[in-house]
Amino acid sequence: MKTTEELERKLEIAKDWLPRYTGTQIDDFGDYLLLTNFQNYVEMFAEKFNCNVNGIGKPMPSATNSAGLSIINFGIGSANAATIMDLLSAKNPKGVLFLGKCGGLKKSTEIGHFILPIAAIRGEGTSNDYYPPEVPALPSFKLHKFVSNKITGRKMEYRTGVVYTTNRRLWEWDEEFKKYLRKIGAIGIDMETATLFIVGYANQIARGALLLVSDLPMIPEGVKTEKSDKYVTKKFVNLHLEIGIEAMTEIGTMGEKIKHFQY
Repeated sequence: MKTTEELERKLEIAKDWLPRYTGTQIDDFGDYLLLTNFQNYVEMFAEKFNCNVNGIGKPMPSATNSAGLSIINFGIGSANAATIMDLLSAKNPKGVLFLGKCGGLKKSTEIGHFILPIAAIRGEGTSNDYYPPEVPALPSFKLHKFVSNKITGRKMEYRTGVVYTTNRRLWEWDEEFKKYLRKIGAIGIDMETATLFIVGYANQIARGALLLVSDLPMIPEGVKTEKSDKYVTKKFVNLHLEIGIEAMTEIGTMGEKIKHFQY
């Protein structure tokens, strides 16, 4: 158990670092945020709302629209995911939704499908600095429930299941690792979701993830390439961003209260 003095010191550091990393003052962030690890999401957001991209050249550029919704590109990997969720404790947002991409691991999951993960397996190791390995990495149910309603309201389907989060970016050649992934039955694989869930839990931040299946890495022809990534970006990214914007813009007024108690 951390002492009050330690927690106050942590908050003091986060308040100094969040503006330094993002180029945005704490009070200029909205109460609800979108997180991504792709700069084009931030640029598309800024173009949609005719707002500025702040922190260009800094580690985590961001943008905030006139309605008070913010988006941050925190970069790739679990260490960056942990960092942004720690720094956001300085803002104490009401809800955070990660718009990420993942590899589909099952035959029922195709490129362009959306996944709302019910949990994430903590294969990255970063989250072990926050809680023991037996603590599950979970999203905030009511946030995911609202995002689900937004997807089905468009008469679209989505997938749900457990995703596996790893620190390994290049593993598609490793047949033993692929055997392991088949054994555990995960629906998707990424590098951030479990960390975001655990560090969000540690900081009492309501969090969720809407993942876009961008590749099918279990088969040779499904491994992501520059060409295939451009196809996914052109065909699916705008919709991915639109759903996230709609959900996190409306959840404060139309959704159930996300958190009813202190952890």
